[in-house]
Amino acid sequence: MDVSSIADWLSLFFQGVEAVDHELTLLIKEARGGSEEAFSALVSRYKGQVFRHAYAMMNDRGEAEDVAQEAFVKAFYSLSKLDNDFAFVSWLTRIVSNLCYDRLKKNKKNKYVQMENLEQNSLRHSSSPIDSSNTKLIIQEAMKKLSFEHRSALVLRDVQGYSYEEISGILKIPIGTVKSRINTARGILKKELSRGDENE
Repeated sequence: MDVSSIADWLSLFFQGVEAVDHELTLLIKEARGGSEEAFSALVSRYKGQVFRHAYAMMNDRGEAEDVAQEAFVKAFYSLSKLDNDFAFVSWLTRIVSNLCYDRLKKNKKNKYVQMENLEQNSLRHSSSPIDSSNTKLIIQEAMKKLSFEHRSALVLRDVQGYSYEEISGILKIPIGTVKSRINTARGILKKELSRGDENE
């Protein structure tokens, strides 16, 4: 397996952000105007994506459901603060990430966070030739090596595509710390994936 680019590798296992279309911008406009029906349509459209992101962070279905519900409630009452409709998905993801981070920071009960549900979902939709049970196990074991702090920074950068500055704002840590966590996470994944190749 070529592990020269962790970002490229991760893209094989995570679903991309849905493109904004005219229907979406119309729903946002109506929801911003107070239409509960329009906002319900937005919830239906993104509830799966929001839940998967929350579950990847929380590793607990119940807490992920609570975070997802809280995120949509917060989004509904904060839509007036959304300046660019084309940024809706990243804005919503930012809300979910902040809620997850604050909740885990408060609970301090999950030292390591597994991403098996998200990985399995992505693997089912992947047509990549590296889609195999052995590779799947290697990925899961590699992910287990990452703490929540390292995992969240890596996911926000290489999966969600946020800039270092944006991640700094979401996680409330200095940019230098963001870069350090991402580099460390990439190093751990490269090491584990390379080890998996050697054992094949």
